[in-house]
Amino acid sequence: MAGTKVKLEKVPWSGQIMGIQPRIRLMRSFDERQHSYQGYNLHMNGTCGNETGEFIIAVGKGAHEKHQFCAGMKVSGLSLTVDDTRLEDAQFYKTSGIKIEMNLNNAIPTGPPYTGVPPDLPTYRERGHRRLDAKTYGTKCLACIWGCKMPVEITVDHWKPSGKKYRFETFCYGPKSCKLYRSGPTRKVTGRQGMVWEEGNWVDEDATSHRGEDD
Repeated sequence: MAGTKVKLEKVPWSGQIMGIQPRIRLMRSFDERQHSYQGYNLHMNGTCGNETGEFIIAVGKGAHEKHQFCAGMKVSGLSLTVDDTRLEDAQFYKTSGIKIEMNLNNAIPTGPPYTGVPPDLPTYRERGHRRLDAKTYGTKCLACIWGCKMPVEITVDHWKPSGKKYRFETFCYGPKSCKLYRSGPTRKVTGRQGMVWEEGNWVDEDATSHRGEDD
C-alpha cells in the first residue's frame, strides 16, 4: 500500500569488544569544517546475525554513559543495518537491548594503544585532534580510545548544496608523545570552480596547542 512504512528487523549480535572509539562525523566546505559528535563505535569480534567475525556496532552516548564500555567486555544487543555507508564507519546502528554478558576486570595496559573506558564526547571536543595516517590507524590504532575514523561529507559549492562528495579520514585525539603516531599526508578539499584547499600542519598544531606532549 502506498505510504505504508516498512518495519525494519533488527539484527541480533554478541561478542567481545576489541576496541571502542568515538563516533564523529565531519562536514567540510573548502577551508571550513564542523564536527557532529554522535556516540561511539564498538569494534566487535563475535556473531552478528548468521555471520561470525569482526564488525562495528554504533551506540549512542547514553548507552556508553550507562555501561561504560571498554575493550574486553562481552556484550550483546540488537541493531539495524546502516542504510548509507557513506555516513557511517559502523555496519550497524540504532542499537537497543544491550546486555553486558561479562565485564572483565583485567588490568588495563598503559598503552599505546590506550584501551580503557573512553571519556565523554565533550572531552574529545575539548582535546582536539591531529590527522592520523590511514595505514597506521588500520594496523596499530583500531583498539585505541583516542583513534577515530570519521565519515566526511564535503560541500563543494554552497550555491549547489546537493552536489556532495564523501570519503573517510582518520584522526588521533591522543597524547602528542605517542610512539605509534604517524601524521600521513595532508588532506586536500575541493571547492567550487576547481579550487583546492590543503589543510596544512598548522591546523593540527592550532587544534591541540592547549595540550602538553603527554596530555
